[in-house]
Amino acid sequence: MKAADVMVTNVITVGPDTRVEEIARILLANRISAVPVVDDGKLIGIVSEGDLMRRPEAGTERARSWWLAALTNTRTLADEFVRTHSRRAGDVMTRMVVTAKPDTSLADVASLLERNRIKRVPIVEDGRVVGIVSRANLLQALASRAADADLTPAVGDATLRGRVMAQLTAAPRVQPALFNVIIRDGAVDLWGSVDSEAERKAIRVAAELTPGVRSVNDHLVVQPTMVSGC
Repeated sequence: MKAADVMVTNVITVGPDTRVEEIARILLANRISAVPVVDDGKLIGIVSEGDLMRRPEAGTERARSWWLAALTNTRTLADEFVRTHSRRAGDVMTRMVVTAKPDTSLADVASLLERNRIKRVPIVEDGRVVGIVSRANLLQALASRAADADLTPAVGDATLRGRVMAQLTAAPRVQPALFNVIIRDGAVDLWGSVDSEAERKAIRVAAELTPGVRSVNDHLVVQPTMVSGC
């Protein structure tokens, strides 16, 4: 699946002159954690909850000790003053925005969210915001795929057993010769012995992932390989 398959297209945006009080109201009213800033239709930044955390109006302005302030360069102090005191989106916004394209895979979107520790990513095409994908949208995609799996057409037990065995053979560090698979009416019973609890779980998960499987009954026994002394 791609970003375009799950993104929200009615994106709420603000302009660079929008006041921070209005942005706070927008975030609260729409239950979102960030809002893109656009100018003439082009994305120029984003204002998140984090950008509004340190505000003198709320009594949350960062207080520096005199010695730390003395060690901090003048430009950093000036930038910090503007970001915490200005009332315009253009001054408090984050300019280096993490974005993705409509054809970006969901796996890559998830990596962007995780790597940058952000909750949502604007989807941009030709510099314009065409959508936004949040962590919640990824969960919605997961839930939808799970619902689709429940609708998988029933197949014969013999055909299903072949599918399960193929899935198990492809699983890492699994030895199909050491266990057996019995299937009746889509219910899978796993019998035999394995070398570790990790292998047992891998076999169960691989069987559960096979399209057409209704349930999995795990009867596997863990029998670690014994190493004889010399």
